[in-house]
Amino acid sequence: MTVAAKIDSNKSRTATPPGMIPEVREPYFHFEGDIPKYWWDNDPVKTLLLAALSSSFPPGEKFFIDSVRHYQDQITDPELKKAIRGFIGQEAHHSKEHKMLNGFLQERGIGLDRLERQVQTLMDWMRKNLSPERQLAHTVAVEHFTALMAEEFLLKYDALDEMDPRMAPVWAWHAIEESEHKAVAFDVYKAVGGSEFARVTEMMFVSVMFPLFSSLQLVQLMKEDGQLTNLKSWAGALNYMWGKPGVFRRLLPSYFKYYSPNFHPWNHDARHQVEKAKKKWLGKVMPASKG
Repeated sequence: MTVAAKIDSNKSRTATPPGMIPEVREPYFHFEGDIPKYWWDNDPVKTLLLAALSSSFPPGEKFFIDSVRHYQDQITDPELKKAIRGFIGQEAHHSKEHKMLNGFLQERGIGLDRLERQVQTLMDWMRKNLSPERQLAHTVAVEHFTALMAEEFLLKYDALDEMDPRMAPVWAWHAIEESEHKAVAFDVYKAVGGSEFARVTEMMFVSVMFPLFSSLQLVQLMKEDGQLTNLKSWAGALNYMWGKPGVFRRLLPSYFKYYSPNFHPWNHDARHQVEKAKKKWLGKVMPASKG
């Protein structure tokens, strides 16, 4: 592995656009007390699903940073080294801002502290039991999931416009940056000679655990909120995700491309879509600064 890491990694970055260095921003989000309880489309399932995902970000982002940082000193490509620093900076801000958001939601009676501890327990188990290569493969797989959700869900459809305008910017910012750094962990994995077997099998694991974990946490939140038997909300959200427009169903073709030996995250180039989102959302909430 060490010998492989010393190779010139330019070949592994042929599909990443030149100069695609994640920009580290310094966001400031203010969550006011009169934000509606169900701030996405006045819908419990939709809102609590994103709340459950938000609970996973502080421990999850730290795990992603550590898995990439483990190999940082072994990377020789100057552009990839810059991209790693941008990736770490963006993920660190994601963890910080979602920690603040989770605290706001916790104060409003949504029990995210317990969910965050559950995710932390899983991250700790993986640190103890998985090899560094497998930990990085896990990051690569989850980054593909989050990039798909960012580009083909939050930025492509009307989800952000359906949210309370004080809540939407944090999700727009996160989605934009997930797209910007979607290939960094993958490029590091290729540069250090990560195996295709570990990359593909770890995605199989993530494909089971990510939806299962998210669904169980959503059910917990719905039960605690007295909404578990809200069939209208369940039916509407399921139709939205899998029926019409079926945003999750429409992710499947891009998801399955991950299993191709020729896969690269930038084979799906969403820069035009992301630039439109930047103009609409980022200028309203933060100044951008080079990290």
